[in-house]
Amino acid sequence: MPVKKGNKTVLRCPKCGYEEEVSQNVKNIYQSKSAVENKNPIIVVAENTVNLPKVKTRGCPKCGHDEAYVWVQQTRAADEPPTRFYRCTNCGHTWREYE
Repeated sequence: MPVKKGNKTVLRCPKCGYEEEVSQNVKNIYQSKSAVENKNPIIVVAENTVNLPKVKTRGCPKCGHDEAYVWVQQTRAADEPPTRFYRCTNCGHTWREYE
């Protein structure tokens, strides 16, 4: 990150504090790239339980209803089994079961 010191611009290391004067070519690059470009925007996916399969369960821990949406997700290391998530079709409570 360039830092202005008087009439010259220097690069300063945030860890050790080393400073080096910036040449004119580098100044032009930094001035033209003042805004950060986001090449990989974050995409937010709306929660959609309509497409999830329904299963009979032992019962929702919150309301006792025995039908829930289910999905499986790898939440731990790759050599560990995946986690099974349930969402009650009655009250919307979500819980998990480890295999």
